[in-house]
Amino acid sequence: MIIFKSINKLNKEVNFKANIGFVPTMGALHKGHISLINSSKKKCKKTLVSIFINPSQFNKKKDLKKYPKNLHNDIKILKKLKVDYLLLPKVNEIYKSKKKMKINIIKKDKVLCAKYRPGHFEGVLAVINQFLINIKPKFMFLGEKDYQQIILIKKFIKKKFKTKIIECKTIRLNNLVPYSSRNLHLSKNEIGKASFVSKCIYKLYLSIKKNFNNRLNISLVKSNIESKKIISDYLEIRNKTNLSKNFNKKNFKIFIAYYLNDIRLIDNF
Repeated sequence: MIIFKSINKLNKEVNFKANIGFVPTMGALHKGHISLINSSKKKCKKTLVSIFINPSQFNKKKDLKKYPKNLHNDIKILKKLKVDYLLLPKVNEIYKSKKKMKINIIKKDKVLCAKYRPGHFEGVLAVINQFLINIKPKFMFLGEKDYQQIILIKKFIKKKFKTKIIECKTIRLNNLVPYSSRNLHLSKNEIGKASFVSKCIYKLYLSIKKNFNNRLNISLVKSNIESKKIISDYLEIRNKTNLSKNFNKKNFKIFIAYYLNDIRLIDNF
């Protein structure tokens, strides 16, 4: 594995006209990331992974500071997976031009996390924009746990870049909790609560699939979750194609964002 600490050096040594898959990450790698990397390795001749904790997508400085970091372990994982390239860009390289970083999300897209984390997705799109301008990979692999992120990135890059987004399924623990770097901050008791939330949402999903009228039970599910002293930003059913409230039995998804202690978690089915 070749490690690059600047995009310029990466571009000088790597031919991105070749079949290259790109997996952008913020590190603290887990089985979810490994699944994305394996998908890239199956589809592409070469795989590039980036590790960059993007400051512009954090609403609070304390969240940025406490985001889990373990670069030494991440590199071990990537070498074991036989990843071809690792990019570790510096903040000042990504954000060298503030004018290029001004990206706005239209009002109708400010739902779910975009509503409760103002500026978050603008920060995500800004860094993806910089990566795709400078790297131009053929494919980019993203996990469905961050489903709204995929929708917004797809919409943003549609007419601007030729890179194709490959959506990969959410990887979960046996207790249905999706793998997340933030899980490292949770106690066993909190993991148990996260499992309870995921199971509640999954049961609701299955019941709506059987009988569409069961979508009306969402308020009962929310009350059930809140009875465990779990605070949520939202629990909503939306169209999985465009995140509108116009959905049917075949195109719906259930989304939740909630807190365990002060750790914010998301899930969807």
